[in-house]
Amino acid sequence: MYHVHMSYGPDSRALVDVTLRIAKAEWVFATGPSGAGKTSLLRLIMLAERCEVGQLLLFGQNVARLGDRQIPLLRRRIGMVFQDFKLLPLRTVEENVSVGLEVQGKPRREIRRKTGEVLKLVGLEHKARAYPPRLSGGEQQRVAIARALVNDPPILLADEPTGNLDAGLSAEIHGLLADIHARGTTLVVATHDEDWVTSTQRRVIRLERGRVVSGGMPDG
Repeated sequence: MYHVHMSYGPDSRALVDVTLRIAKAEWVFATGPSGAGKTSLLRLIMLAERCEVGQLLLFGQNVARLGDRQIPLLRRRIGMVFQDFKLLPLRTVEENVSVGLEVQGKPRREIRRKTGEVLKLVGLEHKARAYPPRLSGGEQQRVAIARALVNDPPILLADEPTGNLDAGLSAEIHGLLADIHARGTTLVVATHDEDWVTSTQRRVIRLERGRVVSGGMPDG
């Protein structure tokens, strides 16, 4: 993205003159204090918000110039994981993961196959018929990750994915995200977990008051 500006109103600037580049299959962290713009950055990349000024290039297209009808198809190629899971409590694990495929009208056989594959990937195939309230926090986050992956997105965004988990469960999610990245997925993670960031040794994009203050461009 190049010289991007985004706000939620005349008195609420979310991103200010942001320029950064993330390579295909790269893993980067977005860090900074609360209100720095991390979530806004992810919402922009997942096309939940539109930039007012600047260019946002995804999959070879400047999506800032695309019409509203073109956005949903592109959004299917981007997975999103939230801190608070956002699971449907009255639907099973299997149903939570498959809902996106159902909305697209995919054949039932394909839905079952792909849902089974991603549940196996996150180690929850044995919990397919369980309901989210009966799962641990770590298991719920794994379901949320499976749901984000069911469309085989080349980009996965994660907003504080371990913010509600204890150290042991956080380590499980860290390992799972590392495995997903190893499969070739571009991974962008917003986090306050400095120990995770330091131990992983990936590029860090630091934001303050909506501006990128370091790490916006790859070294070299």
